[in-house]
Amino acid sequence: MKSTGWTRVWLMLVVGVLCLFTLSTSAQIQTETTETAGQSTQEVQVEHAEILSVYGNGLILRMEDGSIRHIADVPDSARAVVDGKEIGIHDAKPGMKLQRTITTTSTPKTITTVKSVTGKVWHVNPPTSLILTLEDGTNQSFNIPKGQQFNVDGQMVDAWGLKKGMKISATKIVEEPVTVVDQQKQLTGTMPPPPPPPPADVPILVAAVTPPPAPAAPAAQATPAELPKTGSLLPSIGLLGSLSLLGSLGLRAIRLL
Repeated sequence: MKSTGWTRVWLMLVVGVLCLFTLSTSAQIQTETTETAGQSTQEVQVEHAEILSVYGNGLILRMEDGSIRHIADVPDSARAVVDGKEIGIHDAKPGMKLQRTITTTSTPKTITTVKSVTGKVWHVNPPTSLILTLEDGTNQSFNIPKGQQFNVDGQMVDAWGLKKGMKISATKIVEEPVTVVDQQKQLTGTMPPPPPPPPADVPILVAAVTPPPAPAAPAAQATPAELPKTGSLLPSIGLLGSLSLLGSLGLRAIRLL
């Protein structure tokens, strides 16, 4: 029981020291961070596609270069502006034309961090480490960066010029270049055109059944046509005269015999 009690006391003391060390460190070391931005650059990428098939939350697209792309799971929150109207995946239709515009903005920045500390040299191990007694009486160990200079009564010295008991101040400046990339995506499209209606002036064909021809009636007996009344008695008289002549000649011949 006594050992357990002493253990709790030691734990409380250790936690208290750590908290005190943290508070003193944050109070004695001043940190200032500034950010400087450079000239931004933009890159715009445009992709075109046509929807071939829609199933659930999946899409099959034909890209501008003719390749086929399969998007298996489009989130319900995804939106596209089609013909000025915002739609979701469940409003997509085959034949719809899509355009995705990706705008990438890159901005170079320099983050400058300035840390400053003031204290009295308690121990120095040049050129790597230093222990300072801070203004609140606590000691803190620091690693000495390469090329670090210290201000001692207005004069700048390196780690080899430090002696125990000197009151010094030091400033550490760190510049870190970073590039901030911002990417924005915009999806637009157009609905497929409706099928064209049939022309209004196209006539409608109606099938007409032609009845078979009726059988021909039997031909009527031809009535002899009446001769035209153009004949004359002269031929008949001539014929009779010729017959009489022939008859008389015949009789004469008989007499001679």
